[in-house]
Amino acid sequence: MSTHTAPAFNRKNPCMARLKHTAKLSKDGSPKDTRHFEIDLCGSGMTFEPGDSLAVLPTNCPDLVQEVLHALGHSGSESVTDLDGKACTLREALTASCAITIPDKKLLNALCDREPGPDADALRALLDPERKDDLNAHLYGREVIDFLLQFPAAKFEPQEFVSLNKKVQIRLYSISSSLRAHPDEVHLTVATVRYTSHGRARKGVASTFLAERITPETLIPTFINPGKGFRLPAPEEDTPIIMCGPGTGIAPFRSFLQERKATGAKGRAWLFFGEISAKTDFFYEEEWAQHLKDGVLTRLDTAFSRDQAEKIYVQHRIEQAAEELWKWLEAGAIFYVCGDASRMAADVDRALHRVIETAGGRTPEQAAEYVAQMKTDKRYRRDVY
Repeated sequence: MSTHTAPAFNRKNPCMARLKHTAKLSKDGSPKDTRHFEIDLCGSGMTFEPGDSLAVLPTNCPDLVQEVLHALGHSGSESVTDLDGKACTLREALTASCAITIPDKKLLNALCDREPGPDADALRALLDPERKDDLNAHLYGREVIDFLLQFPAAKFEPQEFVSLNKKVQIRLYSISSSLRAHPDEVHLTVATVRYTSHGRARKGVASTFLAERITPETLIPTFINPGKGFRLPAPEEDTPIIMCGPGTGIAPFRSFLQERKATGAKGRAWLFFGEISAKTDFFYEEEWAQHLKDGVLTRLDTAFSRDQAEKIYVQHRIEQAAEELWKWLEAGAIFYVCGDASRMAADVDRALHRVIETAGGRTPEQAAEYVAQMKTDKRYRRDVY
């Protein structure tokens, strides 16, 4: 692994990388489309540590861009300046610069001004700062195209329309490889987002950019977002680690285990992984088996929610393993969680408290104090989104 100073890659100066290999992790019969991506960093000088994320600057779906152009009544060949100040065509600006899946309040206000009426009055009422939650609920599952179609008489000059949009957002993906194990590469584990809302098929911008629109020739603008609070103990330390990563939350722990194997790390390692079914969504199953065989991974607990009558999730496995898990915590283990913040991480947090109460013989208040001390000691680390 290189020790020289890496170039300062960022949004304005991204590392232009290329796809090296991709594979579908979800098997036939899965309702999900989760994929493994290997991106070539050869010659870039870009470096990262386990626990870091890769920022990807995607482009919008060409079909959606065409729909927006059609609604605007423009061809797309009109000359504009994009949101970074670069001269380009309107189509190029809508493809690579404007966040056409996220309506800006400036655009919504302009639509109300251009086409007054009951719809405009209702939308303007939602734009009141005191109705932020109502507005967010209304915007959920809606994109710029929905509002252009709702207000067909509202027309904009090409440059004016560009200026009424937000910038395309970078997407952060937890890195699922170690540079020591895979020099000059960065791996990602990404669930492709596709859903239907308000009668239209929708696509996650970055996940479908990776799954549908890049070829080995496509330049992918990237840079590293450091995960400073999500780090492994030094390899010579015998600190145990407990990793909880259901779904694509498994990504940083694949990186962790590759790194621990490459550095000969001493401490014990325990992994909790959950998904829908072992037959279709047991991501990296052979790698975990090899790590168990090699002793890099001490224990693996899985929770496949649909493989039995009652749904079982990682938090249930954590509680079922309470006695052993408590011993690990008392031995100074670091507890890592990666994945969905709204439900999974909250459920796992409750399970952790119950483990401390039941196996540790603590009151709920004492368990809360124990967890608070774990956070203070940086023994409870979360990468949730």
